Amino acid sequence: MPKSRIRKKAEFTPPAAKTTAIKLDSGRSWVAPLMLAMFLIGLAWIVTFYVTSGDMPIDAFGNWNIVVGFGFIAAGFVVSTQWK
Repeated sequence: MPKSRIRKKAEFTPPAAKTTAIKLDSGRSWVAPLMLAMFLIGLAWIVTFYVTSGDMPIDAFGNWNIVVGFGFIAAGFVVSTQWK
């Protein structure tokens, strides 16, 4: 009985990948500085409240100064959602 020929498959060569430049400038350069500023203002507000035993930054707020500080920090997190 005759032997069949062994078929060779053509070797696979992947198509050349196109290199494209990634554009990093999203036009939102204000987000990172504002986010960090909000974090730092909130932290400074809370630290000032604790260091001065509640006399500063606003004496009339009392313990609500903690809420104001965390409000700045929360606003920083809200701003961070705009970061690309």
